[in-house]
Amino acid sequence: MAIELKIRVNEKSWSVDAAPETPLLYVLINDLSLKGPRFGCGLAQCGSCSVLVNGVETRSCITPVSAVAGKSVTTLEGLPEWYAAQKKLAKSPALHPVQQAMIDEQALQCGYCFNGMIVKASELLSKNAKPTDAQIRSAMNGHLCRCGTYPRIIAAVKRASQAMTGGVQ
Repeated sequence: MAIELKIRVNEKSWSVDAAPETPLLYVLINDLSLKGPRFGCGLAQCGSCSVLVNGVETRSCITPVSAVAGKSVTTLEGLPEWYAAQKKLAKSPALHPVQQAMIDEQALQCGYCFNGMIVKASELLSKNAKPTDAQIRSAMNGHLCRCGTYPRIIAAVKRASQAMTGGVQ
């Protein structure tokens, strides 16, 4: 049975009518019309549905919407503001540095993985500003790319790290 739920997504409060067990992904796509999180496998194995919940990557396809009550959800669309808040910037950039680096490295092709790759890389760099290649690979493990652009994705994470640390690696 649907009930009114209050959730916070991309720093905005929303009231949605949904059954508490409804996957967060469905609410994000169907009720909030967000385009970042994608339905991939529906089993939390591909990463395309990833969002940040209180700054931690979470697979929204298996997370009930009721589980995010009182928490902050950040989607791909909200990453620039999330980054600006972390860095205490006066103004949000147009894109999070990871988003820009993915474009610059031409790391994304079909679009299946880009949401999860960018969300996970953003979480990684928020905790580890200068990850090694092995740390990047470990963090990205469980995020599937159908096009096999893993080397470019790793290069993009390294580029974003450099941009975020003033070019020091």
